[in-house]
Amino acid sequence: MISPLKLLNKRQRMLILTIVAFAFLMSVVAIGIFLDEGRIATNLENRNYPPSLEHPFGTDWLGRDMFSRTFMGLSLSVGVGLMGAFGSTFIAIILGMMAATMGKMADRIVSWLIDLFLSVPHLVTLILIAFSLGGGFKGIVMGIALTHWPSLARIIRAEVMQIRSAEFVQVSKKMGKSNVWIATKHIFPHVIPQIVVGFMLLFPHAILHEAAVTFLGLGLSPHKPAIGIILSESMKYLSSGMWWLAFFPGLCLLLVVRTFDVIGEKLRILIDPNRAHE
Repeated sequence: MISPLKLLNKRQRMLILTIVAFAFLMSVVAIGIFLDEGRIATNLENRNYPPSLEHPFGTDWLGRDMFSRTFMGLSLSVGVGLMGAFGSTFIAIILGMMAATMGKMADRIVSWLIDLFLSVPHLVTLILIAFSLGGGFKGIVMGIALTHWPSLARIIRAEVMQIRSAEFVQVSKKMGKSNVWIATKHIFPHVIPQIVVGFMLLFPHAILHEAAVTFLGLGLSPHKPAIGIILSESMKYLSSGMWWLAFFPGLCLLLVVRTFDVIGEKLRILIDPNRAHE
């Protein structure tokens, strides 16, 4: 008997996979939002329990349920990644459009800024910005927004410069249309697919970097159930045999990051006009 999936073409299978991955992410966020905060309250009677049916991810040294802490932390990380990626994408759009539409001087300045930020590792710049802003939610979101835009800005700039030389754009110029009108009506709609894919691919970087900075103590507040804080706190208990404190939060973080990667890659293929026949 032929599998129903084999009756679909490659693009249809990719679309189904993308929807399933997106549904998985939404379920992770929903679980974290709707979990009772009382489950992460201190309960010394239940401390240091290994994984069980009642506590799937075990409990920590204060008796807090690690399943609840992990999913609340993932929801928090997704929220930070959403805001940081949105801010970074907005910066990339503005600078990419400016570089390609506002003359050679603007292009030189934006290209210099892109090269400057790309010459320093994201994580180093992110730590410096987060530290200078006092850390916390605001510091980490601003740090992500101000450090993850260069690669996407370079892609947008290249796309805009290619579209700018198209025949329909040249016709609009000869008809007396302004640069702003051409940018908003002709150029911007053509780069929306690259923006959407770039936005989705910024997510995993933003989430991982937020967890890394929080792990180092320069990100979110220690009072929040962030994944970076959970992993940082669990390090001193691993030698006692409490492996579940780091294993399950770390595994869930990798699954969420990988899911965002899959969605971004599949979207990039789905919107590629050269693969429309598949």
